[in-house]
Amino acid sequence: MKAVYPVIITETTDKKIPYLVHVPDFGRQTQGKDLADAIFMAEDLISLTGVAMQDDGEEIPPPSKASDIDSMTSPWHDGPDAENDIVGETVTLIPVDFDAYRKKYEQRTVRRNVSLPAWLDHEAARAGINVSATLQEALRERLGF
Repeated sequence: MKAVYPVIITETTDKKIPYLVHVPDFGRQTQGKDLADAIFMAEDLISLTGVAMQDDGEEIPPPSKASDIDSMTSPWHDGPDAENDIVGETVTLIPVDFDAYRKKYEQRTVRRNVSLPAWLDHEAARAGINVSATLQEALRERLGF
C-alpha cells in the first residue's frame, strides 16, 4: 500500500536536535540531525508504524490533506520558552510504501510445513537440493519478486 502523509518539520535553535518532526495522522514524533535526516526519519517512522499496525490487525489511518494541517498543532509549541527555540516550521509530504518497507526490513523467517510425496523428497535429498531455498525461489518467481 502506497500513501503520502503530511508532517510538520520544526527547525530549532538546539544544536543537538535541530529538526523535530511531528506526524499528526499517527500522533508520533521523531527528529533529525539535518533536514534530509528528518525526512528520512519521518518516512521510517510512518512505514514502521504502519507495518506494525497491519501486523496487529489495525487499520492504517488515511492520510490527511496537507492543507488541513496547522503547524501550530505540533507538540513543540508547549512550554513557556518553546516559541523562542523555534526557527521555523514547514508542513511537507512524505511518500511511503508499506509493502516495500516490509520487504526491505522484514527478513525474519517462518516455519511452514510442506507436504511432498516421499519419492520427491528422496530424490531432492539425493540430488542435494535445498527444498526450502527452491520453494522460496519458486514463490518469488510466481509472485513476481
